[in-house]
Amino acid sequence: MEATFDVAALVGHHYRADDYYEVGREKIREYARAVQDFHPAHWSEDAADGLEYAGLVAPTTFVSIPAMLANRKLFETVITGYDVYVQTDQVFEMYKPVVTGDRLVSDVELASVRRIAGNDLLTIKNTFTDQSGEVVQVMYTTVAGITGESVAAGISDAIERVVMHGIEVPARTTAAATDTQIATNPTTNPSLSEVSRTRVPHTAIRFEDLTVGDELPPRITQLTRGDLVNYAGVAGDANPIHWHDDVATLTGLPDVIAHGMLTMGLGAGFVTGWLGDPGALTRYGVRLSNYTVIDARSVGSVEFTGRIKSLDPETKTAVIVIVAKSAGRKVFGLATANVRLA
Repeated sequence: MEATFDVAALVGHHYRADDYYEVGREKIREYARAVQDFHPAHWSEDAADGLEYAGLVAPTTFVSIPAMLANRKLFETVITGYDVYVQTDQVFEMYKPVVTGDRLVSDVELASVRRIAGNDLLTIKNTFTDQSGEVVQVMYTTVAGITGESVAAGISDAIERVVMHGIEVPARTTAAATDTQIATNPTTNPSLSEVSRTRVPHTAIRFEDLTVGDELPPRITQLTRGDLVNYAGVAGDANPIHWHDDVATLTGLPDVIAHGMLTMGLGAGFVTGWLGDPGALTRYGVRLSNYTVIDARSVGSVEFTGRIKSLDPETKTAVIVIVAKSAGRKVFGLATANVRLA
């Protein structure tokens, strides 16, 4: 069933988050633990200093935390009228490493709307600037807004019964009430930082030692329901399809599933752990093709493999193709990482 309003008319809607997000030392550690990323630069100031960072370095997907806070207004008051949102694509563009003490401000924009297979695909752009006024990361999130028969009746009531107090459950209404908000908080055009493109990378892998087709050492990560609950709390993702059986069933899922962003975080750590320098990753893009089911009575797993797709000797950069599988199913439809090498 189609949405009862013209969401395409909202393309271009933008605003700046009301407050900055200050990156905390312990929050970096909490998030690194949640995505099972044990690179020392996320945990030890000495290790981070050895790579010439001013503090602990945030994992690649860390900015999804301030993005979720900044985007809440968009989903609660602007893009309403859908029963469920399903994440489909994610892109991170890194211009400057995020470190302890950074104060990130997010500009939020509904960048595009496409209609495919009866669903609206909405792309939200988050542009993060730090206290110097430079853009440190740009994040694109694409979700499918779903309405109709594929979603069981009463799901909003079911969610409201189990989510933490104070979390809004978006009502299925029209977007007409948001017309006066289209011009809220005009944003500036801050400059993109060049740090991630000009900084000398301290990778454990040298460009000269790689050839196209080389494979990364595979990695298998294990996930339990406890890991999902922990990630939900650390990242601020209150969606109960990641921890509540009944709600997952009402949305048509076979069981509770891992967060797409959690799986992406695991994949990013797979790459940066091989690199040896988290700041050497400049772009990370993932298209989700399936989900990782986590049964309450057993441990789930995700297997990551990767290979070098292309090499550029002029810039000493590489593109890596990443494959993630769970229970024999490909979780990533297409995933690539652009990296700089020593």
